[in-house]
Amino acid sequence: MKDNKALIQNKYRALLRASTKIVEGKDDQRKVRKALELLVKCLGDEKTITGESSVVHALSVARIVVEEMGLGLTSLIASILHGCAGKDDFNDKEIEDFFGNNVLKILVGLANIENIETTRSTYQAEIFLKLILSLADDIRVILIKLVERLEYMRRLDGAKVDVRLRLASESYFLYAPLAHRLGLYKLKSEMEDRAMMYLDPAAYRAIEQKLKQTTSSRNRLIRDFSTPLKEELDKLKTRYEIKGRTKSIHSIWQKMKRQGVEFEEVYDVFAVRIILDTEKEKEKAECWHVYSVVTDMYQPNPSRLRDWISVPKSNGYESLHTTVIGPRNKWVEVQIRSKRMNEIAEKGLAAHYRYKGNDGDRAIDKWLMHIRDLLESSGEQDKELIDQVRSGLYTDEVFAFTPRGDLKRLAAGATILDFAFEIHTQVGESCVGAKVNGKNVGIKHVLENGDQVSILTSKSQKPKQDWLSFVVTGKAKNRIKSALNAEKVKVAAEGKEMLLRRLKNWKVNYDDVLVKSLLDHFRLPNATELYYQIQCEKVDLQDIKDYIKHTGQKKEPEKPDNDEITKKAQEEVDNRLVKGRAFSDYLII
Repeated sequence: MKDNKALIQNKYRALLRASTKIVEGKDDQRKVRKALELLVKCLGDEKTITGESSVVHALSVARIVVEEMGLGLTSLIASILHGCAGKDDFNDKEIEDFFGNNVLKILVGLANIENIETTRSTYQAEIFLKLILSLADDIRVILIKLVERLEYMRRLDGAKVDVRLRLASESYFLYAPLAHRLGLYKLKSEMEDRAMMYLDPAAYRAIEQKLKQTTSSRNRLIRDFSTPLKEELDKLKTRYEIKGRTKSIHSIWQKMKRQGVEFEEVYDVFAVRIILDTEKEKEKAECWHVYSVVTDMYQPNPSRLRDWISVPKSNGYESLHTTVIGPRNKWVEVQIRSKRMNEIAEKGLAAHYRYKGNDGDRAIDKWLMHIRDLLESSGEQDKELIDQVRSGLYTDEVFAFTPRGDLKRLAAGATILDFAFEIHTQVGESCVGAKVNGKNVGIKHVLENGDQVSILTSKSQKPKQDWLSFVVTGKAKNRIKSALNAEKVKVAAEGKEMLLRRLKNWKVNYDDVLVKSLLDHFRLPNATELYYQIQCEKVDLQDIKDYIKHTGQKKEPEKPDNDEITKKAQEEVDNRLVKGRAFSDYLII
């Protein structure tokens, strides 16, 4: 207990030292102390799933939020208290009165995520969907949640084997892609590497060993590349910094798998980053100036130029990338960016709190609206939803223009049909092709950056099943499936009417027993599919009739013919009159 108390005190002091720039004055200090008191009171001697003190864990999360994410006092306090969110003794009014409404909103968002039952089979899907939806209220909810997950991953050795595998899988498949989409590249890379340590330890250790063995030669190459470059850059009046950066183990592993090569054949294991200390108004011009210095000295590969300065990524990422032939004929990736761009590249949305007026904010808002629309309109199973959202999180982008010059961002590999659905659902459903840069192309045509696209439509066009095999955006897939389902329901209704008419002719009862029997016989999943296949003539009505006859299904009771009734009644009357008897209810005249 004493050791734990000392550890908490040490963690708290370290947090205060890291927070000197944001904890200003006695009032701020009082709030941080109060947050610690509430934390200790709320969690006491509780342990996390990784076996660590919950109080120590919360203070570690808070320090990452301040030191590595660069967030402010509100986030600091919310991250200290995040473990208390959703507890029975969590007092909303006390939190709001002492720390303000913003802290309370963040804690409520965190509590909403924590309240999900972990025993259900759809746990991963639910927590991810709720995570996405919570973004609409305060982005700091997701930032703190991602940091909490990173801290768990850093302490995963203390957890049980099944807990390690579960947390590693969730981190790899859900949290890392989300961090990537929000521009948190450092966090994403560390999370992927730590997940890989547990999910594929052999591959991780092999690459780790290779990196250690090649450290000296790699550093020598970076030095030989940078030294002459510095001499030229020193002639400029711009302040700059050159850094060598080795790729993460996971990204090297991905490249080896994707290209089918060994470690030694991955040519861009490292990159050189040139960071300019300049005013925002001069950033673009100076980045391109440095680019010209680099490419005058080293031969560039034109196909590897990536200009995210003119058109930033939707998560706010701005940088100029090129690949050149360096010393000893080795390919070297060069990244050129300003100090502001670098902070946004490393801290993602967290940096937007200090750099307002940035187009990335609007792009993120648009992305969140797209995700909400996808979730609310889809009736698919959780797993497919995750796949759709993940494909939107991880993908690179292609930029194309409408005839009026409106820029559309789509996933790399997007087709004309994806572009059409991006404009409007009805445009997508009636799309028959397009004019790209003045040339007629089909709906499967894959777009390239800078294409100008004019969609061609026809009233007779309808969505088709095979469209799903080549569209790549979640929006297009979702709209096509909705249209196909609506059409199927319509066709199925016609099939049902046809079956009912035939059953009536065959004098066979239509009921649930019959339908279930037919589903079992034809091995169909539901009644809609049965009716649909009847209308499409995939299930023959004669086969249904033969099956009913063979199984002896219950027939409707036969209704007597009216003429027959009249004839029998008259015969009965005649018989009785002959015998001298009359009916009590007949009047004989």
